[in-house]
Amino acid sequence: MEKRRYFPNLNGVRCIAAVLVIFHHLEQAKHALGIANIYELPIVQHAGRLGVGLFFVLSGFLITYLLLDEKGRFGNVDAKKFYLRRVFRIWPIYFLIIGLSFFVFPHIDLLDYPGIDEKLATDAAERLLLLLLVFPNYAFVLYDLPYWCAQTWSIGVEEQFYYLWPWLIKYPRRSIPILILFLTLSAALLYFGLELIDPAEEIRNSMISTFLGQFRIQTMALGGLCAWLVYTNKNSVLDIIFRKDIQIVAYTLLLILFFSGVHFFGFLEVYALFFAFFILNVSCNPKSIVSLQNPVMEHFGKTSYGLYLYHVVIIVLIINIFNKYLPDWSGTSYQIALYILTFAGSIAIASLSFTYFEQPLLRFKDKKFGR
Repeated sequence: MEKRRYFPNLNGVRCIAAVLVIFHHLEQAKHALGIANIYELPIVQHAGRLGVGLFFVLSGFLITYLLLDEKGRFGNVDAKKFYLRRVFRIWPIYFLIIGLSFFVFPHIDLLDYPGIDEKLATDAAERLLLLLLVFPNYAFVLYDLPYWCAQTWSIGVEEQFYYLWPWLIKYPRRSIPILILFLTLSAALLYFGLELIDPAEEIRNSMISTFLGQFRIQTMALGGLCAWLVYTNKNSVLDIIFRKDIQIVAYTLLLILFFSGVHFFGFLEVYALFFAFFILNVSCNPKSIVSLQNPVMEHFGKTSYGLYLYHVVIIVLIINIFNKYLPDWSGTSYQIALYILTFAGSIAIASLSFTYFEQPLLRFKDKKFGR
């Protein structure tokens, strides 16, 4: 049987996405806790969203390629095995961080964060139920979440993409009714959630706007389109994307837009197009002008899921330790130490989690259900 294709540089892509998200959340936490920060800068405001968007495009690319490859090899997609593979990869530390956020972290003084008591005391059952059903994006919009696990909203969006995508690959001729059913169920869940809490009209509109801004299925679908281009060898398109001059122009424009703080809103995410271009080149173009293969980025990327889920707790812990034991420390040295310890602590916890918790489960998953 033909060997499955390997895509280089993708851990490097994960590394970049994780760094953007950590950068955003660190400045956000500093802002909330009254520490000198640069959170109001547009580049900081949008860094987290862009990091998550990069994760989404990458996820859509990989999942789609795996599904297309499976259908090409075996003539079908085994949905049961697909979902079991996703469960073993995503659920263990997702539920770990949820459990800790509701039952352990509230009792640790050094993890205190503004607004936590209200979020744990009000609508706790409804919030927790949605999290246990792996609808954290709905919980985030309808009830908000404790800061330690607020980042899990994106896990919900990915999970809902997984509910949809295998069936589109499995039954492409029924894609329209499948998509309509999926969107109808998604809208119905949001509608009944809003009816249950019955917010004021202005707040309701804000909630709907927030939900639509986060429900970025189209971003992951764009990654899926990239996978289809690669899988079906659409060289007429790929040859243009892979041109050196096109790469230089695209990356230059991306950097100008990013560092100027320009952001785009709407269904079609402009930055996602750049991310799709970037992923295609670094993973499939032998003449890519960018290489992300080095030990540091490889390790960051390999442990990026843990980094994404654990880093917020590390940020809050380090800031509170500094505030309690070194209350007069400030200035450049404080900021540098905060960044160094945040990244060092996050990667240490993520590495331990990956080695002793996630990896054994992944080996079991690979053995039982394939990669």
